[in-house]
Amino acid sequence: MVDFLSPSERSERMSRIRGKDTRPELALRKVLHRLGLRYRLHGTVLPGKPDLVFPRYQAVVFVHGCFWHRHPGCSIATTPKSNTAFWVEKFEKNVARDARVAAQLEEQGWRVLVAWECELSTPTKAIQVGEKIAIQVKASPISKGNRP
Repeated sequence: MVDFLSPSERSERMSRIRGKDTRPELALRKVLHRLGLRYRLHGTVLPGKPDLVFPRYQAVVFVHGCFWHRHPGCSIATTPKSNTAFWVEKFEKNVARDARVAAQLEEQGWRVLVAWECELSTPTKAIQVGEKIAIQVKASPISKGNRP
């Protein structure tokens, strides 16, 4: 299948895809803040630069896009029909990187949580996921004396 966009149009469209402050991320942040959780954004000193960092609870949250991070069973996680080999390789690298980053964070004593784009697509879903994540974040805080 031939791309219906010219290379310059495709480039312009792809340049609009953001890694920070996405709609799903903002929806989750709003819910968690309303629930009284305070966090740091985009932990640049941590592996993978987690979207939300909860130092007090030694927990991090990644807000993953279903397409880019291959949410299992999600209808958004489709594979493009053109240049399929390129996309499959790219997706495999993304998934491998996600697993490697999660392992590194866990080795450092962090609890890693993931929220998916499709789970945050409506305000009702965002509230449900936010409440679930808030419970998980607060579940077993690591006391300051036990931090690595």
